[in-house]
Amino acid sequence: MFNTPDASPGDALASAPALSRTAAQTLAVQLAERFAARIRDRLLAPGARLPSVRQCAAQQGLSPSTVVAAYDLLLAQGLVQAQRYRGFFVRERTPLRGTGAGRAAPAPGAESSDRMAAPVNAAALIRGMFHPAGSRPQPGMGAFPPDWMVSTFMQAAVRRVTTGPALADNSLRYGEPLGDGQLRRVLADRLQVLGLPAGPQQIITTVGATHALDIVSRTLLKPGDCVMVEEPGWAVEFARLAAMGMRILPVPRGPAGPDLAVMARYCEEHAPKLFVSVSVLHNPTGYSLSPASAHRVLQLAQQHGFYVVEDDTYGHIAPEHATRMSVLDGLQRTIYVSGFAKILAPNWRVGYLVAPPDWVERLLDTKLLTTLTTPSLLERALAHCIEQGQLRRHAERIRSRLDEARGRSVKLAQAAGCHFVSEPAGLFGWVDTGVDTEALAQRMLDEGYLIAPGSLFHAARAPSTLMRINFATTQDAAFWKVFKRLAAR
Repeated sequence: MFNTPDASPGDALASAPALSRTAAQTLAVQLAERFAARIRDRLLAPGARLPSVRQCAAQQGLSPSTVVAAYDLLLAQGLVQAQRYRGFFVRERTPLRGTGAGRAAPAPGAESSDRMAAPVNAAALIRGMFHPAGSRPQPGMGAFPPDWMVSTFMQAAVRRVTTGPALADNSLRYGEPLGDGQLRRVLADRLQVLGLPAGPQQIITTVGATHALDIVSRTLLKPGDCVMVEEPGWAVEFARLAAMGMRILPVPRGPAGPDLAVMARYCEEHAPKLFVSVSVLHNPTGYSLSPASAHRVLQLAQQHGFYVVEDDTYGHIAPEHATRMSVLDGLQRTIYVSGFAKILAPNWRVGYLVAPPDWVERLLDTKLLTTLTTPSLLERALAHCIEQGQLRRHAERIRSRLDEARGRSVKLAQAAGCHFVSEPAGLFGWVDTGVDTEALAQRMLDEGYLIAPGSLFHAARAPSTLMRINFATTQDAAFWKVFKRLAAR
């Protein structure tokens, strides 16, 4: 159905202009502008398929001829392309090269496989963090709701490091290259509790965990190198590596860990340089690595000479005894990455990596070339929060609240006809909806909801009935009511 000018905010399209029969522009122009806005905002990313003419007409309450006219306008603007017998697809916006006015042809020998391309909507999830589809809790978000992380101890810690001479000491000169010394000492103590013996000189602070992953990639890899990644996996990591020119080798992730037979075959055929893994509370499945799988992965790394980057982003909400490859390996062929954006302060952007001693200087050089140093004020404030036990108690409260939310969300999802592909654990649920979730995602946007379709979590785009949900933001029965209605179309 189309939205009228006097529709309520809850009914109106949250991310695009409403369609109105009384507006100065025709309905075809309005519909074209709606799709054009989504394409510009990358909510419809290159390669995404538009609804068929018949589907779009039914969804919007328009005639098929109006939809055809709108799609013709998008074709004329170069925003979409028509594929015979398949439909309309968003065009890749290729940057111009050289001085000519036309688009450059692909470089000779360039990889054209979809598997080497960035995923469909990796940027949409990030953009959704800054520009939510609506005011409601968003099911596709990758973080806790802001109100879950409200505290008083963080402000107190900031005041502590900005009072008197401390402000000048921490802001009027560059900080230590490796990162604030007090924070690194505190982190070293925390890592000892996990069983990871690493001194402060093996720790490098970063602008969030994603920056840590980027430093590792830029230091250990060069364009064209092969990197093994877990699939399903983090959409942003696929896109980041592809943008750097790496060849992505997807490794199926199961309940116990990665598919070891696939990894062994990749090692023989492609000589990968790196394996990126989320051992604990894997995103999106919630799986945690078994000791047996961890040992075998480390044996393959030693045998074939690749390194393992272990992303422990969700370690704060995981059991301390959970299996971590870095602990078993003692940082010989592993690099440990974590951060505090998920659990404490997203905008502080404090992360860190822990590396084998032989790699620290090279990784530090990369950090200095990309960011110089990291903000000492926030690092010192964070160190105080950890030292006083405030972060630990805060994480315990978050875990308790998440356990309750997970129970409610699971019941609502199952009542809406979904079933869980993996045992619900951690922040995310991996559910089978029974419908194409990429097509569903566009219909949900009309209702002000941003969901995370399963195709985002695969290196090669393919239709999927799976969807990742955030347990903290899917406790609202209203969302599942809308989901059930739209999934039944």
